[in-house]
Amino acid sequence: MVPPRTKVFLSSLLALGLLGGSMLLYLQGIRVSAPVLAPNLGKPTVVEKAPLSPPKAQYDVPAPALSSRLVEYHMDVRFEPGENKLKGKQTITWTHPGKKAVNELYFHLYPNAFASKETTFMKESGGRLRSDRMPEDGFGSMTITGIKTIEGLSLLHRLQYVQPDDGNAKDKSLVKLRLPRSVKGGESITLNMEFEVDMPKIFARMGTADDFVMAGQWFPKISVYEPAEVRDRTEEGWNLHQYHGNSEFYANFGIYSVRIRVPENYIVAATGFPTKPATKSNGEKVYQFYADDVHDFAWAASPDFVVAEEAFSAPGVPGVRIKLYLDPVHKDLKDRYFDAAKAALSSYGKWYGSYPYATLSIVVPPDAGNGAGGMEYPTLVTAFGAKDDSPGYELERTIIHEIGHQYFYGMIASNEFEEAWLDEGFTSYAEERVMKQEYGLTTNTAAQAATISSPEPLKQESWKYGSHEKYALNVYTRGKLVLQDIERLVGTQTMDKIMMTYAKKYRFKHPTTKDFQQVVEQMTKQSWQPYFDQYVYGNRMADVAVENIQTQNTGTREDPAYKTIVTIVSKGGTVSNIPIRFAFEDGKTVEKVWDGKNGKTQYEIKHKSPLIWTMVDPKYTIVLENKHINNYMKAGMDPKAVTRWNLSITKLVETLFGSLSW
Repeated sequence: MVPPRTKVFLSSLLALGLLGGSMLLYLQGIRVSAPVLAPNLGKPTVVEKAPLSPPKAQYDVPAPALSSRLVEYHMDVRFEPGENKLKGKQTITWTHPGKKAVNELYFHLYPNAFASKETTFMKESGGRLRSDRMPEDGFGSMTITGIKTIEGLSLLHRLQYVQPDDGNAKDKSLVKLRLPRSVKGGESITLNMEFEVDMPKIFARMGTADDFVMAGQWFPKISVYEPAEVRDRTEEGWNLHQYHGNSEFYANFGIYSVRIRVPENYIVAATGFPTKPATKSNGEKVYQFYADDVHDFAWAASPDFVVAEEAFSAPGVPGVRIKLYLDPVHKDLKDRYFDAAKAALSSYGKWYGSYPYATLSIVVPPDAGNGAGGMEYPTLVTAFGAKDDSPGYELERTIIHEIGHQYFYGMIASNEFEEAWLDEGFTSYAEERVMKQEYGLTTNTAAQAATISSPEPLKQESWKYGSHEKYALNVYTRGKLVLQDIERLVGTQTMDKIMMTYAKKYRFKHPTTKDFQQVVEQMTKQSWQPYFDQYVYGNRMADVAVENIQTQNTGTREDPAYKTIVTIVSKGGTVSNIPIRFAFEDGKTVEKVWDGKNGKTQYEIKHKSPLIWTMVDPKYTIVLENKHINNYMKAGMDPKAVTRWNLSITKLVETLFGSLSW
């Protein structure tokens, strides 16, 4: 998900001295009638698409599974706009990956986060996500209306809502199902379920806005059962969490076959690919989609979508159809979306391994549906709402960020409840590289680090950050900066090897922070435990300061000479390779590099003219430094006055960023 952006008055900062599937297929025989942008034309027109070229693969030879495929969903859902409701059925088969018999299953009912102001999500978020707020009449909910075994035994009375995180009885985002018999390790169980979703007004990922529908986290989704030693578990068991204001998602990989019924004038975008042409009957249009080796299924629908589609291949991208579902306001921007998507796929394919799916869909919501924007789902991403027909580079940045999630959220699939930085921090790091490579844009890491006045551990349950702002600044920004700092220490070439090794080794494996640390150690052949203890498991930031300057005139009028002793201290986490610059009255500068050992050092410098000032890290290469105000000292300043000045400026900076963040 795209983070809230921190708005910064650069001139103020300068004044303060802070800135320096498994199926790589071309679909055949599909004819779609929808508004499609013809090449080089600005106006939408209805075009009957020609059948795509026949695939070279043989469909009667199944492709090997890329993931464990522990779950299989067969779903049929109807959107009823008059009631603003989804009515669905699903047959789910779950395979027990552990050894101990289980007597219950657990399901996430994510839409219940919007059922009242008393749910855990609403209490923690205040009815807000990023800049979008929930309308007064915007509530929504999910009800399981039927659940039976394949023999027809009703289990509806065996459902019980549970709240393992906070005990909030008003929260119904997680439900336990007591089974009539145990399921042993390796066995499978199949259930038939019926459910209804009263769609909320969009402000947090899912819901409706006028005729636009975003169905994300819209069905009863089985929780993850983790065997022993998976994700460092000592004992096997369920990984259970409610839907929180900051948390996103975690699920097993599987197979999805989904039938979607909408009014006949609607166009549907979805995870995976259509298995046959959409059909119309009695005022209804029926779509059928399939996806495998994914851990979620999302779809969007609107009668207003303007559709464009291009085939793309590159090293690391064997063949994918990029599908755009544009709000009409952005109909003339299709090339920018395509270019950003191709740049992202091409870069990520080279850096993190091949993109294994046949499709990638990009949905551009209307302005009223902005709350659905900037979000990732398997093979489907959303841009921000189309309210401006001439947006800045946030258009490209958002698309590149969300496509990055296809790797870290989609394929690597870490637990976003407990270790969100493994997705958001890594995706933000990857996004920065693409934006620099393709568009020449870089962010000011010194300014970003300065916003982190309350650092917290990166490996932490997402709702424990206290606010969405703290969550975003740590998980997105500090997580990204940690990766950039590791790159600074090991070099870009080694960092590329680290990231590629991690991405390939843990594809479809749900890794942990410890797994990433082990890859770093394997590739560099040294222990990184002290570093991770401080910056990942701990809450440290770098803070290197010029503590004192003492100058003595040791020469004569005929032979001037000065001796200066400069004290440098490291007050924060351990830092190495610290550049220091000394500037003298005659214009000469001297550069030194401190190894950072022992937390304190002194330099004795003799020169024919007096020292004017000293600055630590003059080019802002220490990306985890968040207190640049004490990096500089002018000779002759009273240390007590410097301390008072720094404290005043620190308070001013915290106030400034607090007022500019949202």
